[in-house]
Amino acid sequence: MNTLATSAYLEAVVGATCDLRWEGSSLENPHVFDAAAREIKDLAARGLVEIVDERTVGDDRSPLTAAIRFKRLR
Repeated sequence: MNTLATSAYLEAVVGATCDLRWEGSSLENPHVFDAAAREIKDLAARGLVEIVDERTVGDDRSPLTAAIRFKRLR
């Protein structure tokens, strides 16, 4: 079973920039969204996506990713 982050990656067109969408899913919970954003960052570390933009909220000790835009490379 794919996670929401993996599904977003698989649905993205290679070379296209897209946002990880939170509307209408469990990603509406800020902590769940942050976990999914970390999965996207792991894909970036593996060279599968490039992080184009990221917005965080919260304090410096425990920021949460509130928005992330990525480009699928492969």
